[in-house]
Amino acid sequence: MRKKERKLVVTFHTTADAMAMEKTCREQNAPGRLIPVPREISAGCGLAWCAPLDAREETLSVMEKNGIRQEELHECML
Repeated sequence: MRKKERKLVVTFHTTADAMAMEKTCREQNAPGRLIPVPREISAGCGLAWCAPLDAREETLSVMEKNGIRQEELHECML
């Protein structure tokens, strides 16, 4: 079993936004991965981007530069 750590979790209004985030981050080698939204969070589309906490600024920058809209930002134990 993997050790739980605090992670940055970005939720999205639409599945299209979540998929755009995954595609963009892969193209730009930004850290993180697409995950189902954790139980303790409710989100519109059911998908979220999970990244290390220290990648917060990079994640937000990638989203801003590429016009990807977030629903909310969370810090969760995952």
